[in-house]
Amino acid sequence: MSVITINGVSKSFGDVAAVDNAHLEVASGEIVALLGPSGCGKTTLLRLLAGFEEPDEGQISLNGQTVASAEKSVAPEERHVGMVFQDYALFPHLTMSENVGYGIPRAERELRVPAVLAVVGLCGLGERYPNELSGGQQQRVALARALAPGPKVILLDEPWSNIDPLLRTSMRDELARVLRAIGVTVVLVTHDREEAFSLADRIALMHDGEIVQSGVPEDLYHTPSTRWAAAFVGPANFVPGYVANGHVETPLGKFPLRTPHERAHVDVLIRPETLALEPDPGGSAQVVRREFRGHDVFYGLELDDGTALVSQRPSTESARLGDRVRLCAHEAPVTVFSST
Repeated sequence: MSVITINGVSKSFGDVAAVDNAHLEVASGEIVALLGPSGCGKTTLLRLLAGFEEPDEGQISLNGQTVASAEKSVAPEERHVGMVFQDYALFPHLTMSENVGYGIPRAERELRVPAVLAVVGLCGLGERYPNELSGGQQQRVALARALAPGPKVILLDEPWSNIDPLLRTSMRDELARVLRAIGVTVVLVTHDREEAFSLADRIALMHDGEIVQSGVPEDLYHTPSTRWAAAFVGPANFVPGYVANGHVETPLGKFPLRTPHERAHVDVLIRPETLALEPDPGGSAQVVRREFRGHDVFYGLELDDGTALVSQRPSTESARLGDRVRLCAHEAPVTVFSST
């Protein structure tokens, strides 16, 4: 059952179309990430869900009830949606317990507040003020406040933007554990593809106000709908190819097609981790860039005709800057695009 239904929603600010004809459904208990570059409309779409903005066109439904359309607009406080803002928006003069209990009836606070603090792992810290908490603890207080009224939907607006990069992975894991344990439906805004891939069940990829593709992370990575989508979700090589008999011939070898293609001349998507290289003085490429990243090494390569490629290999393999190398791509099915 869909808890969230977005049907043909558009929102403009002056001449700028922030959201353009968006369609999306989110199932009960699902975590969906709105992923895209800055200015693509993902935060506007989140604010439309929350009720902080009203759509110019289209309809939004929550739990089967229309909350926004040309004829109707339900106030944010009546949508039963919890929101965790980018800056957490905690009241500095209130304790953790007072912040968490702010949005629930006074009679329920004595039992409800400690229970919600326990869910987010903050038992016994309710009398502390926000300035006495770490960034991670403040985030969990903001989440507890959003959960306290018992919403079926939680909206997260770039919740790790203010967190030390070294802590983000562990905090993502912890937040995912909490959210999945309570079975709440989540929509998360992020511009970080690693964050979206690791946390979301499904990703809605946005570009210039449009949802250009929606699917599980593996689909967006291996079968992107456009060249732009392919490049945004990860490093990509595009090499020329010729389609014949369900395969495509390229300078890097012959590959089966993931899906049929009507054009003969295409550009073939080769992800860097599928492009192996081996030092060889007679090889067809030269290493012109090398980035050691611990668990892997990222190589920039140049073919004799000037074509630039990238390869990502385990750090147990080694090629040096300036080496000539022989290239070999895994013979797995590939995605192709019409030649530009």
